[in-house]
Amino acid sequence: MVVETKAKTRKPDAAEKKARQSLADIAYEELKFRIITLVYEPGSYLNEAKLSDDLEIGRTPIHHAVRRLTHEGLIEMIPRKGLIVKAISLQEVSEIIDLRLVNEVYCAGQASERMTQTAEHELEAILKEAEEFAENGDIQSQMMLDRRFHDKIAQTAGNQVLAEVLRNLHERSMRIWFVSLNNETHADRVRSDHWDILNALKSGERAKAETAMEQHILAFKTNIGKLL
Repeated sequence: MVVETKAKTRKPDAAEKKARQSLADIAYEELKFRIITLVYEPGSYLNEAKLSDDLEIGRTPIHHAVRRLTHEGLIEMIPRKGLIVKAISLQEVSEIIDLRLVNEVYCAGQASERMTQTAEHELEAILKEAEEFAENGDIQSQMMLDRRFHDKIAQTAGNQVLAEVLRNLHERSMRIWFVSLNNETHADRVRSDHWDILNALKSGERAKAETAMEQHILAFKTNIGKLL
């Protein structure tokens, strides 16, 4: 008697692939958030089975998420030791800041020439929301809004490749950014800088926008130098 086996080897349909991809995305975002906010501290070892239990997500989506985070430089594979949350180094942060000074200052200049009322309103709404979280001492929410603010500027600049480059640079430095925002003085400076950047963008003057962004990044560099 021949047993039909095709049902066991059928390819997953589009809905199943989408569900798997969604779980992988969820795992990726949650793991990245935990690394950025130092739930998983620099230098700590990770285990996919344990991560699966922590997030209550299957091993396959966890594996895909870990691969993405390894590619982005937040996790690294150590031979004979396994996965480890990549340590924060002053050299790496310095290199990221140097790249931001070139790319993000240019991005601000481009955005100043492409600003719309819709973009202005969205940026203003982000900053007002950040003020509310600052009053409550919610550092995590402030940090995520900081990312949204810079993302929106990059989108307004109209260069998708540049936006992707800047998003990667931001995310690789967000762990130290999270520590930096716990410094109340610097957190106040960040919010002030953001309003200066928005006002410069609204002016439509490229030089003003570039200067405002440059000063913001250099202030971050100064504060980081005191922390590391």
